[in-house]
Amino acid sequence: MAGHSKWANIQHRKGRQDKKRGKLFTKLIREITVAARIGGADVSSNPRLRAAVDNAKSQSMPKDNIERAIAKGAGDDEGNVLEEVLYEGYGPGGVAILIECMTDNRNRTVAEVRHALTKHGGNLGTEGSVAYLFEQIGYISINNSDDPDSLMELAIESGAEDIEVNEDGSIEIETDPQNLIDVKESIVDGGIDVDINQLIMKASTEVSVERKHAESMIKLLDTLDDLDDVQKVHSNIEFSDEILSSIND
Repeated sequence: MAGHSKWANIQHRKGRQDKKRGKLFTKLIREITVAARIGGADVSSNPRLRAAVDNAKSQSMPKDNIERAIAKGAGDDEGNVLEEVLYEGYGPGGVAILIECMTDNRNRTVAEVRHALTKHGGNLGTEGSVAYLFEQIGYISINNSDDPDSLMELAIESGAEDIEVNEDGSIEIETDPQNLIDVKESIVDGGIDVDINQLIMKASTEVSVERKHAESMIKLLDTLDDLDDVQKVHSNIEFSDEILSSIND
């Protein structure tokens, strides 16, 4: 599993989303709106929208909020239209970074992203500079399971491609993007709660950096995540267990 996947898992289980629920809801609503605009409002035939709605429900977003976001995307409401933008760059120690954004003002967004990168020892790259290092996969994280062997068998039978059981009992599952929903639903139908269910960009190779760069990278990931226009951040850093275990709430 990519090191940043473990980082996202730890962020989730430490409750950072609860502390920033307002920002999280904004990001989720944007994803639902754009997914509905691109692929239609039918959740059953739009895998991206289904994943976005599932994530919103897992964060206790009210049903009315979800329905309004879908209607807005499908109805092409008047007003500022959000567009998806992908920025590529480098973090401290030469770590490759992909930053997925949704924005109604590219100039504002690129300025904020560039400032965050520069502040923490990184820099913005050109188009194509690091994207080739990543591939899209489906990613599922489960906090723990009473029967990991049965869970793994269930996940594999439903189409999972890779499974890792971490020392803390959490389980991370990779799928083909098209199989993400099927695998997730099979797990839920088996009576197991899914903590994270989303599409991510997985690095083909990971890099380890010295401690000071790893600590700066954590600060950079937090700073980028706090930007309103940033939806997801992916990197090829491999965080050591020592670094991850030192993270405080």
